[in-house]
Amino acid sequence: MEFLKHTFLFIRSNLKKLQRKWLALPLFLLFPVFIVSLIAVVILSIFMPDETEPIQVGLVDQDKSDETEMVVDLIEESAQLGSFVNINALTEEQAKKQVNDHLSGYITFPEGFTANLYNGESVTLTITGNPDKQMEAYLIKELLDSIARHIRTSQANILTINYYAKQLPIDNASREDMLFQQFNNFLVYAVGKDRIIDDEEISNHASASPFRYFGLGAWFMIITIWLFLFYAFFTNDEQPGMQNRMRLYGVTTLQQLTAKIVTTLITAGVLTGVALCTYVVLTDLDVSAENYFHAALLTKLYSLIYLIILAILDVIFTGQKIRMLFQSIVSLIILLVSGAIIPTLYFPLYVQNLLPHFFASNGFYWLQEVLLSARFYADYVPMIMTLAAAGFILIAAVAWKERDIL
Repeated sequence: MEFLKHTFLFIRSNLKKLQRKWLALPLFLLFPVFIVSLIAVVILSIFMPDETEPIQVGLVDQDKSDETEMVVDLIEESAQLGSFVNINALTEEQAKKQVNDHLSGYITFPEGFTANLYNGESVTLTITGNPDKQMEAYLIKELLDSIARHIRTSQANILTINYYAKQLPIDNASREDMLFQQFNNFLVYAVGKDRIIDDEEISNHASASPFRYFGLGAWFMIITIWLFLFYAFFTNDEQPGMQNRMRLYGVTTLQQLTAKIVTTLITAGVLTGVALCTYVVLTDLDVSAENYFHAALLTKLYSLIYLIILAILDVIFTGQKIRMLFQSIVSLIILLVSGAIIPTLYFPLYVQNLLPHFFASNGFYWLQEVLLSARFYADYVPMIMTLAAAGFILIAAVAWKERDIL
């Protein structure tokens, strides 16, 4: 009971201190908004995807057989390549002229391709790439490898059929017609069996909706800076004599820190809610009441853990300058690792594997899921466990410091 009495006393004292400084409060709050907005604009200009044309690929048929013409037509008209690859049949002269211009490369079916295919001889497809578009040329090579796999499958089956067809009493024209029919069947089966290029859609809000993602990141940075500024504002560097007199009245360091954390949560929490509603309106998000609740709970857990970390540093470092330095460094690390500034997708893989265990990145991830993906579920367990561990460390640090003073 005595603990709560002293804590409420310090909360009221902090609120009165804030009331006395209300004239400077707008500048105090708008300065981080201005700075973070500038940073968000710069980052958004970097990660905003460009509207690029599809990769242009040419197909040159030097064999001019029915089989190769059908292959070229089928690949050219295939919709399996998606919107990022555009394939066109060209003559060799057209391909040579365009390969140094807008064409990324072209694939050539050589003369004698069909005859070698039927006779079991090695067939070679050549690729000519644009030296100025090497990355696109690598994709064309993957496409060529996929076509080659289909050809190998067709060739193996056709050779088997051709071997037994030669033992039957049929003329060469009929046998070639049968082989051509089998070639068609195997080609249609091979192309229709699966996709020529396998693709997988990965949810990446940073590139899919950069304005919303980095807007959320800016909001996350702003509330972190507000928490830091309010906590520093409510911090009083009491003289040792004053601390000793307060200790005689039963006032503990934990009570003062608790009051400071609660006051910061109240003041910053109101502003955080206003900023969140502003962000939702500006980005035209459709957020349900349930997801507002999830976002509020995630933000409170993150804020509480962050403030406890600041309080732990407050206990460890008694000097004002060194304390502010370490609190600033830790705050910057938290923001960098959270993914609010740089998307975690661009971090090294071993770092990405560790991020789900870090409260800032975990909280920001679930904020994305709740607000951007409209997910009606959030995993609070890691953050609750982190909160419990941080609270235990704070209590232990305060007990160690007060015992050391006594």
